Amino acid sequence: MAGVTKYHMIRDHLLDRLDSMAAGEQLPTERDLAQELGVSRMTLRRATDELVAGGLVRRRPGSGVFAVGPKLDTALAATSFTQDMLSRGLRPGSRMLAFERRAAGARIGRRLEVSPSADVVHATRLRLADEEPMSIETLYVPESVVPGLTVDDLEDASYYELLRLRYGVVIARGVQTIQPTVTDEEESRELGVPLHSPALLFERTSWAADGTVVEFVRSIYRGDRYQIRTELTVPRTAAPVQETTG
Repeated sequence: MAGVTKYHMIRDHLLDRLDSMAAGEQLPTERDLAQELGVSRMTLRRATDELVAGGLVRRRPGSGVFAVGPKLDTALAATSFTQDMLSRGLRPGSRMLAFERRAAGARIGRRLEVSPSADVVHATRLRLADEEPMSIETLYVPESVVPGLTVDDLEDASYYELLRLRYGVVIARGVQTIQPTVTDEEESRELGVPLHSPALLFERTSWAADGTVVEFVRSIYRGDRYQIRTELTVPRTAAPVQETTG
């Protein structure tokens, strides 16, 4: 039992230290930390391994262990990545990975409520915050909604703002699903994370006020940098019925 308690004390010490560290800052060497805390390197490694598994630190072979930084809360609300990052005081950016026009096909046609032969714009962007990769966003939109859209229009720009200012389209509602996943080889390379790292898969369909589908988006968010935040409300219970006599 004493060993478990000591292990938890080490883990809590590391968590306290991480609270004051910036993303990318390196922890002291394993030998120095073990000496500082008066524990064996094996016990320290166990605590560090747990932090690695939880996405709080990243181990780089031959280099050491580095802080990842606090996870960003993702509220379940209709907001653009650009607005979200700006609200956090971070500099949003993006790098285009793919851009093309093509026939929707059966699956995307169903999502966009268009014919499988209808033209759609398919754009994949690596979304950045202060130059750090955060997510990979794949956007599908009917060509009829965004005629003349170019790759330059989406480079370091908000799609929602572009819709509103250029095309006069305002998103009225959307449906979004979220599920856990792991990164594949290409996603891991672009996001700068190990293969099969934990991630969050968002899929969203949005409509304009007239009922036109204006986007289907599939986004992979880094699990070590994001967490879901929801606000819960407790429903009011009905007032108790007062019994009367007489």
